[in-house]
Amino acid sequence: MYEYLEGTIAAKNAGRVVVDVNGVGYELSVPIGMPFPAQGGRARVYTHFVVRDDAHILCGFPDRETREVFRLLLSVTGVGPVMALSILSGIAKDALVRAIAQGDAAALVRIKGVGQKTANQILLDLGGKAQKLAAAAQPGAGGVLVPQGKERLVDDGVAALVSIGYSEKEARKSVEKVLAKSDAKDLETVLRLALAGG
Repeated sequence: MYEYLEGTIAAKNAGRVVVDVNGVGYELSVPIGMPFPAQGGRARVYTHFVVRDDAHILCGFPDRETREVFRLLLSVTGVGPVMALSILSGIAKDALVRAIAQGDAAALVRIKGVGQKTANQILLDLGGKAQKLAAAAQPGAGGVLVPQGKERLVDDGVAALVSIGYSEKEARKSVEKVLAKSDAKDLETVLRLALAGG
């Protein structure tokens, strides 16, 4: 429903963030410990909308990669949004991916609320997706580390390149390469360097 919300952090506490977007406050359920700015700070929060019979829940994440791991957790039999948020609250994203890739049920059981049965189910359902999970946990689709704070330039650059015929994968790879190798600070420079081959 929403790709992301961008605005001011109006309220923030354990497991909950309110983002003010042009005077409208959106309440999001978030994993505890995620690196959102303090109240009053600006943020782009990536979202996942959950529709259940008894509730509609808007979940928020600081980056696409964490959201993708959350979505993969939702594909596990018996794991709903509350459990998936709890898992991401109890273990670092990279450690979770590593535990699944290595079949380490003991590491999963150490997460509050995850019993042996749930841990085994996570390994069963996601063990074959370990490669996809590892890719999701990396910053950027191409595995290129994008300097902190430049995520918006990535999104805007990708959108611009896609509009002139690039595939999203090619566009993201080109933009991330430019930002990793240069100190480009504006969209015009990013596009010029991307079109020139980085």
